Amino acid sequence: MPRHRVVAILAAMAAVLIAGTLIAGAGMFKRQPQPALIGGPFQLVDQDGQPVTEKVLNGQWNAVFFGFTYCPDVCPGTLQALATASDQLGPKAKDLRIVFVSVDPARDTPQQMKAYLSADYLPRNTLGLTGTPEQTAAAAKAYRVYSKKVGDGPDYTVDHTTVIYLVDPKGRFVKPLAYGLSPEEIARQIKDAMAGR
Repeated sequence: MPRHRVVAILAAMAAVLIAGTLIAGAGMFKRQPQPALIGGPFQLVDQDGQPVTEKVLNGQWNAVFFGFTYCPDVCPGTLQALATASDQLGPKAKDLRIVFVSVDPARDTPQQMKAYLSADYLPRNTLGLTGTPEQTAAAAKAYRVYSKKVGDGPDYTVDHTTVIYLVDPKGRFVKPLAYGLSPEEIARQIKDAMAGR
């Protein structure tokens, strides 16, 4: 094969590769993002007894935590860490809301949630959510939350998932924040998420 034809074929192949790269870079062949496996529709009531859906998460960042008001240590410790982390966000704290979802609807009435969330260490915009056993179970399932009643009588406890779910202003799950992180690390990870890092 004459050399000039080999050069022409190689040039044509390079042009095809470059065009393919440009088209792929423009997004024509990019996969559509898969729907999140965490989060989804729910119907609950807030601590004022008002019905809410998953749309209540729209418009601000949310640190969503599932627990119960009779929880002896994990829940108050996590909520306190979130409150301290919120303080460390500075001006960005106004863009974050703590959302506490009950896994113990039998005891966590709206009135009980309101009393529990009135603690001085929690930001005023902390949102408490509860509902019927079916409603809270559906919300827990949407977020892949494990919970199980332990014991009998009025002093029973509930084993439950301890992760914090960071949800963006469009109501989409962004990342989990592991149990036991320091407030400083929680604040750092939230800042990074807010900045798109």
